[in-house]
Amino acid sequence: MIKKLRVLVVDDSSLFRQMIINCLSEQKDMEVVGYAINAYDAQRKIPQLHPDVLTMDVEMPGLSGIDFLKQLLPTHPIPVILVSSLNLSVFDALSAGAVDFVRKPDMSSQNTKEMFFSTLVTKVRGTSKAKVRITRQPGAAPTAKSQAVSRPMPFPPLPRTVLDSTIIALGASTGGTEATLAVLEKLPANMPGIVITQHMPEGFTNMYAERLNRICSLEVREAKNGDVIKPGLALIAPGAKQMEVVRSGYNYIVQCRPGAKVSGHCPSVDVLFSSVAKNVAINKVGIIMTGMGSDGAKGLLQMRQNGAFTIGQDKESCVVYGMPMVAYNMGAVCVQASCDKIPSVLLNHLKK
Repeated sequence: MIKKLRVLVVDDSSLFRQMIINCLSEQKDMEVVGYAINAYDAQRKIPQLHPDVLTMDVEMPGLSGIDFLKQLLPTHPIPVILVSSLNLSVFDALSAGAVDFVRKPDMSSQNTKEMFFSTLVTKVRGTSKAKVRITRQPGAAPTAKSQAVSRPMPFPPLPRTVLDSTIIALGASTGGTEATLAVLEKLPANMPGIVITQHMPEGFTNMYAERLNRICSLEVREAKNGDVIKPGLALIAPGAKQMEVVRSGYNYIVQCRPGAKVSGHCPSVDVLFSSVAKNVAINKVGIIMTGMGSDGAKGLLQMRQNGAFTIGQDKESCVVYGMPMVAYNMGAVCVQASCDKIPSVLLNHLKK
């Protein structure tokens, strides 16, 4: 007999709470062991119910979801999936230790609701065995680029020839919002152009890019169709669009267009990596980081087969060792490294 995943639903909205309970209760491998109407209620019930996973709204009356996570996770390291509307506080909650998030659906759209249910079920299953960790304290991050100057690793400036003749592609999923930040914030401003696909819903990618831009020395922004890839700039694939790298005259640009899911995702890491493998004639670096499933593994293999240097995040530092594991097992990874060491591995390669 399969052991069912025990889920506790935390939401002050009775409507959303019941929607989530109904959805998860229909799954043969899940059991909703209870619900909580706010964080205080959850604090009382967790020791009694012993859930394997929590679904939780960020914005709740009384104790906020962020403060709740700070108090909860040191003593009860339970994977938490945020179920939230478009809100900046989601990223603070992820910094406080939440594993993943799902955007609350538009209640007037049946298609949106069905997509929400499907995504939620997948993430509950996938995050049930995720590593729970607290990477930083919300609010501790710099708020201006001038404050971020001390963050990058001390490293001799890269020659202009390296900056102009290299493109770096990075892909991540579950746990990737913090892992990608941990890499980018250690990189200097004088880096080759970087293109990033992080599995994230529409709307959140722009807020995430703005957050990274405040913290990192690099300029970081959500990509727009036709943006030129250039040194010192990191472009993040917009939610609900596939991003590819293509040649345009003397430049490489990104194409961002709505499209079908590939490897289960839009944006898809495989789409980005495959386009770099196929279209980029200059030096290429591919980095695959924490995430469920296998998106990006095939694309990274194509990059390596086309001469790219490839890095995979190691098992110990991944929240979910899924995408990097599949990539490593199929021979797509040149070097495995921890999240903290990926920047030095990358910079040492570029120096050579």
